[in-house]
Amino acid sequence: RRTQAVCIPVVHLHMTAATMQVSQKDFEKAQEQLKLLKKDPGNETKLKLYALFKQATEGPCNAPKPGMLDFVKKAKWDAWNSLGSLSQDNARQKYAELVSSLVSAESASQKKDASPEEGRHDGYETIIVTTKNNITKIMFNRPDRKNAINHQMYREIMKALEEAGKNDSTIAVITGNGDYYSSGNDLNNFANIQPGEMEKMAKDGAVLLKFALFCWVFFPQATFHTPFSQLGQSPEGCSSYLFPKIMGLGKASEMLLFNKKLTAAEACALGLVTEVFPDNSFQKEVWARLEAYASLPKNSLAISKQLLRSMEKEKLHAVNSKECEILTERWLSDECINAIVSFFQKKSKL
Repeated sequence: RRTQAVCIPVVHLHMTAATMQVSQKDFEKAQEQLKLLKKDPGNETKLKLYALFKQATEGPCNAPKPGMLDFVKKAKWDAWNSLGSLSQDNARQKYAELVSSLVSAESASQKKDASPEEGRHDGYETIIVTTKNNITKIMFNRPDRKNAINHQMYREIMKALEEAGKNDSTIAVITGNGDYYSSGNDLNNFANIQPGEMEKMAKDGAVLLKFALFCWVFFPQATFHTPFSQLGQSPEGCSSYLFPKIMGLGKASEMLLFNKKLTAAEACALGLVTEVFPDNSFQKEVWARLEAYASLPKNSLAISKQLLRSMEKEKLHAVNSKECEILTERWLSDECINAIVSFFQKKSKL
């Protein structure tokens, strides 16, 4: 009977141990690098970092599931639990890679900011404001959150619009940095609210929204998806008045009641926007138009605009006030809270 030799891969085992050791060092280095970041990476990224850290240090989720109304702890638990049986080694590696990408992105951003854009206004964090050739450009700058509008952004938009109305600009343009113009109100405005603070949050939020829309309503904007009923809320932005007037009651109901999402072509056909440009020539064509418009006599444009909108101004203010009053009630309702909780639950499973 022959005895067969068994080869033990000593070198392989040695290399594996060394790799694990390096991975641990990278993990510890990444934790130190994260503390040095100056820019908030956004709630979505912070949840990923939290989940990967917990998985790397404790393994699969072993904590009890938090209550439905504890939005912050619930979001953290969902993020950690979603990693399933991911090994601690892989979690350390993914954590280090994510931190490395954040460091690289911030470094590139700092280099870009070292030579500031011509005509850039100081004092803004969530938006970028520039003025050039009689055009003030207000760019939403939260691309990691799909330019969702939080309380700070509302305040900064109001400030930027007020400045644009006082300087020599002929036209104010609102756009977004990244792939999204804006995904609408940031639902994380609700995330850090304790049950006893809900009423104050709703009232303060409604006041902020009311004054933001007061500043905003006379500047051009486009919204193609209004999921108010999906989130247990009610129309705002004067949409309950303007949408039926622009596109008719039937089409407005599809958007405001049944959350229909419009394509750019459909929005143009219904009168929400006046023209649609191809993606590959959008910037070139739009800015050529804007520069031509900005060269027109400023006072003549202002007077004509006032004439076009003066008859509606009082009505829009009344609609805005009523919408904000009703929205305050909706934010305090169980139906709205449950809809937002459901939204976060579905999002965490994606």
